[in-house]
Amino acid sequence: MSRPVSDWSLDLTVAADSGAPLFRRISQGIIAEIRRGRLRPGERLPGSRTLATTLQVNRNTVLAAYEELAGEGWTEPARASGTFVSRALAQVRPAAARRASRRGRPATPMGFDLERAPDLEQLIPAHLPGLQFSGSVPDLRLAPASELARAFRRALVKQARTVLSYGHPQGHPRLRAALAHMLAGSRGLATVSEDVVVTSGSQMAIDLVSRALLRPGDVVAVEQLGYRPAWLAFRQHGARLLPVPVDTGGMQVEALAALTERTAIRAVYVTPHHQYPTTATLTAARRIALLELARRQRFAVIEDDYDHEFHYDGRPVLPLASADRAGVVVYIGTLAKILAPGVRLGYVVAPRSLLASLTAHRFLIDRQGDHTLEYAVAELLEAGDAQRHARRARRIYQGRRDFLARALRRELADALSFTTPAGGIAIWVTAAPGVDVDRWAARALTHELVIATARGYAFDGRPQPHMRLSFAAFNEEELSEAVRRLRRAL
Repeated sequence: MSRPVSDWSLDLTVAADSGAPLFRRISQGIIAEIRRGRLRPGERLPGSRTLATTLQVNRNTVLAAYEELAGEGWTEPARASGTFVSRALAQVRPAAARRASRRGRPATPMGFDLERAPDLEQLIPAHLPGLQFSGSVPDLRLAPASELARAFRRALVKQARTVLSYGHPQGHPRLRAALAHMLAGSRGLATVSEDVVVTSGSQMAIDLVSRALLRPGDVVAVEQLGYRPAWLAFRQHGARLLPVPVDTGGMQVEALAALTERTAIRAVYVTPHHQYPTTATLTAARRIALLELARRQRFAVIEDDYDHEFHYDGRPVLPLASADRAGVVVYIGTLAKILAPGVRLGYVVAPRSLLASLTAHRFLIDRQGDHTLEYAVAELLEAGDAQRHARRARRIYQGRRDFLARALRRELADALSFTTPAGGIAIWVTAAPGVDVDRWAARALTHELVIATARGYAFDGRPQPHMRLSFAAFNEEELSEAVRRLRRAL
């Protein structure tokens, strides 16, 4: 499909008077843009009147240029539709240009040096066909899309003058107030709207914290099995990472304490509620020890509470931030699991001096967030729609957790063992001796089943006999099929 270039003016460089007629210089300018790739085969050229106005020449001059282009095969007229760059040119493009296009890179080489970028393949895994047992996403079929659409429309209709204008980079005040109320009520944080910075998802929150907190050479302690995108963000801002072991009680804080005796650390990144990826909950004794260690050694605790809402057995454990009396915890949360990953809303609660720095960095990155979306989501929180959706999803996900646990024990008891997690959206399983989980995952791909093994979460990248099987996005029929494929692959 061609782009409607004729709806826009075409800024065209016309050679200075060299003795050639003006119409020929115009045609040569268009040919140069076709050769350069700016004008592509099948693309519509501006109308003769539009181009004549842009170039401030007589329309007959442009018509003569178009006639010459058509005569030489550069363009093809279409009755009542305009003039188009000839589609036949697509067959004669230089091979180098075709290769560059397939690779998604421009044919023109880069004329300056560039620092090495993070590996995009580590950040965005390749999409593989089949059931995504490896995903860590909620079921988008349950998302409150209609409620959100109505709230978004009301925001545009009733609040257009404010939400479509520049706003404060800390986030829309209505959403910050709603989040502060939610955090005080359900997570035990003594917070008000001034204590909250809204971000475009938790990944932006991690990046902003890295920008504000870390200096080149700073040491950040991370969970030895953990969340790789956070590690990459810390490294991007100059941090040196040191791993801390995890077990069924979460991060081994005693190992962290031993680490601090040898090395000064700037921060520790931890997922205490449902450790990622194992789903283990940090024990009460370790929570107390971690906060005391951070107070004594004066390092920051970056707490990523990515799926607080989905705890099924007993009451959710309150965040570390709720017990922080020394001002050491930087609390990161997200609405992606409550609503949907595409609703890019996260938040940070931290000491206000750090929040001021986060806000300044946010301003420099993209000025502010999407205040229309923030206003709409604030309305959902105030009306209780988001909370009702979270409660409904929690009931459904608990049922899916239990269904998957039964299916695994029935079909794969000889190959897998696990403890049913108290919360989260995945089951962390251990393979029986002699079972190579990475080979199993490779065979599963031939059955169109994608599973995640421990190697992808390991700090050293070494294989371990574990897999993370996510259940939230599947109904019971889909979970049954996933387990059947997993059994066939074994």
